[in-house]
Amino acid sequence: MSYTFRALMGACAVGALATAAQAETITVATVNNGDMIRMQSMMDDFNEQHPDITVEWVTLEENVLRQRVTQDVATGGGQFDVMTIGNYEVPIWGNRDWLMPLDDLSDDYDVEDLIPSIRGALSVDDTLYALPFYGESAFVMYRKDLAEAAGVEIPEQPTWTQIKAAAEAMTDSDAGVYGICLRGKPGWGENMAFISAMANSYGARWFDMDWQPQFDSPEWTAAVTDYLDLMTKYGPPGASSNGFNENLSLFQQGKCGMWIDATVAAGFVTDPEESTVADNVGYAVFPNKEGVDNHGNWLWSWNLGIPASTQSPEAAKAFVTWATSKEYTQLVAEKQGWRAAPPGTRTSLYENEDYLAEAPFATLTKETMDAATPEKPSVQDVPYVGAQFVSIPEFQGIGTAVGQQFSAALAGQMDADQALSSAQQLTQREMMKAGYIK
Repeated sequence: MSYTFRALMGACAVGALATAAQAETITVATVNNGDMIRMQSMMDDFNEQHPDITVEWVTLEENVLRQRVTQDVATGGGQFDVMTIGNYEVPIWGNRDWLMPLDDLSDDYDVEDLIPSIRGALSVDDTLYALPFYGESAFVMYRKDLAEAAGVEIPEQPTWTQIKAAAEAMTDSDAGVYGICLRGKPGWGENMAFISAMANSYGARWFDMDWQPQFDSPEWTAAVTDYLDLMTKYGPPGASSNGFNENLSLFQQGKCGMWIDATVAAGFVTDPEESTVADNVGYAVFPNKEGVDNHGNWLWSWNLGIPASTQSPEAAKAFVTWATSKEYTQLVAEKQGWRAAPPGTRTSLYENEDYLAEAPFATLTKETMDAATPEKPSVQDVPYVGAQFVSIPEFQGIGTAVGQQFSAALAGQMDADQALSSAQQLTQREMMKAGYIK
């Protein structure tokens, strides 16, 4: 080996060591769902663009994720550089300076392409504090073949009475098919996301204009009674432990006649590689109670935020802009088809003919998101915003505690009246403690 060649090899080795020494490692905390797992499978593209950044993942079940990231960001712990958080947390944390503002995005990112309602939900004083990975509302997904065999028709805008009749007709316990699957796992973002939306569709509200909780109202009583009746008669066993992921799996396996949940699920129930019912899925608007002009549309997004405590702000920003860019959407489409593209964040996606042709749920998803009114979630006057949550810091604890009561009722540990009474008492106590009620 010549001296010159040995010298070059030595220089390359030194250069490689220097690059490795300069590489930054960022830790991303994310929720365990299909879209976030898919993102991890796309990392070759990010690594190629950013060889100087190493990404480590902490993937957690939804309730655990919320506990961990809330504790970390509130204490400035610095455990995570990027957090997967919802549009509930973003404005609250942004107001408290817990998140890094994202006010200097490049023209290539095209922030004007973000759907206005989603962009607004992630902004404080017109400054973004997180970038949306996907957005959603909620609707009915149902087995067209089962509905036809049972002789029932699910209209585009069903009432809860029609949903109950369809659930009864499609239930075949001997065959292991249940008429309806709904969330039962306790958590403010698990069962209470669904139950709050259902209550809204019955004309209920969390609080009156004096912040008095309303679980003793006839609207809440009707909503929770009907929810428990639906699930105990026509739902799967063990439903009090089922959240989004569990119901997704049941529906994909052909165990559910109907599933009312997040619109983002449509991309997975129609995936022929994962779903046994991919060719037989129909969609309808979230139901309403007869006489109530409210279809319970919720508005949610999973977003990537950067805690102010990060030691690697530029590396974290490079990651969140990559993962929420139009180029990432194109990457998913190239590798897994347009049906798999993250929905609900960019206007351009709903102007893309390829996406509209491949995703039969796209138009209704956009319509339900556009119809969501988080500024007025109930037909009654309310002092808060939030379609399936209440946008106050205390809701995280209150919503989970109330969800535990309703999950216990679903498990047969108490009846609807007892669950509602407990919800009323604990919510009133916490709101008094927080100073909302004098």
